[in-house]
This record gives sequence, C-alpha cells and structure tokens, in this order.
Amino acid sequence: MASQRPTAPALKKLDPDQRCGFLVPVKRIHGGEDVNFFLASRAYADIMTFIFQLNTAMLPRRNADTAKDTESAKEWIINDRDVSRPRIVQSLAKLLQDLTAIIEEVPPDPGPRRFGNVSFRKWYDIVKERVTELLGKFISREILDFKTTSDVSARGELEAYLIGSFGSSQRLDYGTGHELSFLAFLGCLWKLGAFPESNDGDSERAIVLGIIEPYLVLVRRLILTYTLEPAGSHGVWGLDDHAFLPYIFGSAQFSPAINTPADIVTEGSLPSAPNPADVAKANAVERERKRNMYFSAIGFIYDVKKGPFWEHSPILYDVSGVKAGWAKINKGMIKMYNAEVLSKFPVVQHFPFGSMFAWEKDPSAKSIQASVHTSSQPKASTVPSPTSSTSAYSSPRPQPQLRDPLADPLTPSASSHSSQPALRNPLKGMGPATTAAPWAKAAPAAGPNVPSGPNQPTRAPWANRTTALPPPGGTMVGTSAPWATGNAAAGKGTDAEASTRAPWADKKPQ
Repeated sequence: MASQRPTAPALKKLDPDQRCGFLVPVKRIHGGEDVNFFLASRAYADIMTFIFQLNTAMLPRRNADTAKDTESAKEWIINDRDVSRPRIVQSLAKLLQDLTAIIEEVPPDPGPRRFGNVSFRKWYDIVKERVTELLGKFISREILDFKTTSDVSARGELEAYLIGSFGSSQRLDYGTGHELSFLAFLGCLWKLGAFPESNDGDSERAIVLGIIEPYLVLVRRLILTYTLEPAGSHGVWGLDDHAFLPYIFGSAQFSPAINTPADIVTEGSLPSAPNPADVAKANAVERERKRNMYFSAIGFIYDVKKGPFWEHSPILYDVSGVKAGWAKINKGMIKMYNAEVLSKFPVVQHFPFGSMFAWEKDPSAKSIQASVHTSSQPKASTVPSPTSSTSAYSSPRPQPQLRDPLADPLTPSASSHSSQPALRNPLKGMGPATTAAPWAKAAPAAGPNVPSGPNQPTRAPWANRTTALPPPGGTMVGTSAPWATGNAAAGKGTDAEASTRAPWADKKPQ
C-alpha cells in the first residue's frame, strides 16, 4: 500500500448533517486576564491553524518528477493564472468589487480635519445596510442556511466578522484587529464547507491570492480615500501601521520550494527570489509589488510615506538584513504575529467570539501566564473609556512563552481540527513561540531631552544607540526586529554590525 501523502493540518469543517448552535459574535476580552484565556482558547488554536494552513499553501512547490531540481519550482504570484479559482472565490472577489464601488457613492468630505474623514462613517453605514443582501447575492443559501439549533443563523456570524473587517466608523481607523476579523470571516466560510476539498493547498492558495489580496487592495483604497488612522499602531516600533498578513504570505512566496509540508525548512530562499534588502530600493519594490504580497505591502508604504525607508519603517528595514533567507523571515513573521497581534490587548480587545471561533478553553492547551502586556492591562471592572489616557504599556515584566497550537505532536485536537498525520513543527528549535516585546526588558531611555519620573517613555529596541538619526556626515545605525538575528542590510546609510540580538538568537534550528 502506498504511503499517505502528508498534508498540512486544517480547520475542521462542520458536519452538514448535524445542527450547530450558532451565536451572534460578542466582545469577550475586557482586561489583561481575558487575553490569557484567549491564548488558551479554541478560537486562538483555530486562528493559528488557519494561518499555518494558508501559509503552507503559499510555499513554492517542486515538480514531483524533479524533486532535486530547485530551478523547476513553481512560485505562486499575484494574479497567477495557474491558480484555479473556485466559484466561491470568484464570488467573494465580486463581493469585494461591490464594496469598492460603494466608495464612488460616498466621496470624501472636503472639509479640513486632522484625523480621518467623516464620510467613512457613511460608507460604513451603507455596508451595514447592504451586507445581508450582498452575502445572499454571492454566497449560496446552503451555506447561509446551515442547519442550526439556535435562533441565530450562520449568516449572523458571517455578517459580524465581515462588517468588522473594514475599520472602525467610530474611531475612523483601521488596523490588524480588523484584518483579523476578515481572516475569521474566511475561517467561518471554511468551516461551513464553502470552499471545495483542497488538493495540495489549491483552495488555500485561491483564498490568499483570490480573496485576501483583493481585500488588502480595497482596504488600502479606503485608507487613502478616507485617511483612516492606524489602529493600535506602535509607530516606528511596529512592523506596519495597518496590515500584517501580507508579510506572512508574501515571505512564504519566496521561501524554498517543498514537495510536501514535511519538507518545510527554516532557512533559505527560492533561487529566483530577490534579496530581502531590496525593500529599501524603490525601483526593486515597484518591480516586485506586482507579483509578491510582501513587496505589495512595502509598496503601499512607499505610496503613503516619504523619506528614507530606514527612518519611517525601521523594523522592516532591520528584517531586510536577515541573512538566513526568506524562510527565516517567514517563520519570524508568524512568531511576531503571534506576539504583536494575537497577544496584545489593544488589538484583540475588539475581536468578537461566536460558535465557530469559540470563547472556550482548548482541552489541549496549557495555562498561559501573564505577559508584559496582559499583566499591565486594567482589570475587567476598571477598563478605561476609549478616551482615557491610561497607558497600556507600563510595568514591564518578563515575556512568557506563548502556546504554539501546532506544537509537536502537530496533529490538532479532535474537538476543533480534522485528523491529520503528525508533522514536524516548522517553528521547533527557533526559540519561544512568541517574540519578546521590543521594550519588555529594556531600561528607560536616557538622554538630555527625556523626562524623568514615572512617565518616562519605554525604550525602543534601538534606544541603546548614541543617536536615533545619523549625525552629519555619518551613517544610520540599523534597528532590530525582536527576532531578526541577521545584521542590518548592508549598503549606504547602514551599519552592518549594529543589529541587536533576540534573546534566543544563539539557538540553532533542529
């Protein structure tokens, strides 16, 4: 008997012959301790499983007949005609086109203002009014009317996540929490069986290239049209003001080719991939953004920000100096997403939980100890109003190791995932499942212009440098991402030896 071909763990689909108790998704995270519960919940495990599932599909593939010939690898690119798009993918792409067309109905208000354009609220209200009609137009009744034991339909959960995907009409902002909501929307559709059975990641690739990339295009237009503010951004201390997923899937596009998920490596790049340092070259970014999601996101930064790349995007600039290749960047991005998005109260506090992304303890999860961020958040009974000036980043404490839902054995629990053969964890040997917050263990910044006392600012990863900007006639000192073990990209205006080291940088991949 031929051996079974290893496949990536995937979200478990609901049984269409059984009724499900759907729920209207509601806010559950009110304080730091709730983040700890979330990190040990079924919802967290499902989110991470779905990300690994999509990420694995975006890795290049080698021809089975020429497994040793890396030059014959198939790279998945934006608008790739070789990626088949099922009917549901085409329908959701048209849904996004209809949402984009609403922008033409609601031009931005011409009045002067500093933050956000109030016309976004009108666009948002129109989407809320039409969302039921739009879902009925582009998603089959079989999915929307999935058998239920409650007064809530599957449509109710889908609408909640879709509406939450485009920003806040109250705060006039958009960030990674809204991006997470769209990921949950697609995850719900997967669980409801909207996507066909996948052959070596075919459906997942169609989701990423046929739905997520067009979604990002729509969001970027919303940001530019209505000048939406970054939601929960750390400024230069963050990876990107608005998005994170394109950096995960885009780095996967340039990683070494595989035959099966068991072949995933932690270092190296596709032979045809550009140098990571090319993100600092405007002409290279313009060339690559048309085919790669990572460079497409970088290209949007070039569209909205001026000045040297190392100055307005120091974390991305530091990542560009990783010498171990795109595979290393890809695994680091997943770890950073775990730490900087899913583990941060300001980001996940607005994420709602229903039945498909459930606020329930994952039986296979260990208890999560408080992190530097969750321990410093106010208790649920004392959560400040959105206008409060209470800091969310005080009292630094050691950052704990967060749970990897795909830790060995890699087979997900039967309660929330389908049965799959145990595979090697691609993150094993790379240190903790999360990166430390850049300021988690650093002392307060020092300098002639830094205030003293309890209101001292926390220290950025590059705060131990003598200058934040290059002195006259000097060079810029490279910053360091929490997990970037490579030196800053060499070249004009860099210091190739100035990169700081992550706490686990000396560990070698197994």
